[in-house]
Amino acid sequence: MEYKLFNDFITLQSLLKTTGILPSGGAIKAFLAENVVLFNGEKEDRRGKKIRHGDRVELPNQGLIIEIVAPSHEEKKQHEEDVAEKERVAKIVKEMNKQFKKENKTPLKKQMDKAPKKSPVRFPGT
Repeated sequence: MEYKLFNDFITLQSLLKTTGILPSGGAIKAFLAENVVLFNGEKEDRRGKKIRHGDRVELPNQGLIIEIVAPSHEEKKQHEEDVAEKERVAKIVKEMNKQFKKENKTPLKKQMDKAPKKSPVRFPGT
């Protein structure tokens, strides 16, 4: 299996999570304790190990080999466009949430101020 790395490095934990080998980042400790992971042919048990282009991660128990490759120029360009679009949408959503909060803050506060104050519940014998 080839994994295209768009950044300088990825940690072993993130690699196993993004490839779908592990369901969550929290499962890595148990996984490394129970399974053998080879990094460029040597046993690796550090979940924060930085993996870069040209590295090879093997999971002999699963019969899986992951080779880290650099993406092509077109793939890098597409990735940059995707990241820019994601940031653009996140900014729009943030502004919408801020506007919604501003519009609905005052009426809710007024409602709470007008609500009758309830006295605490009293139980017999206390």
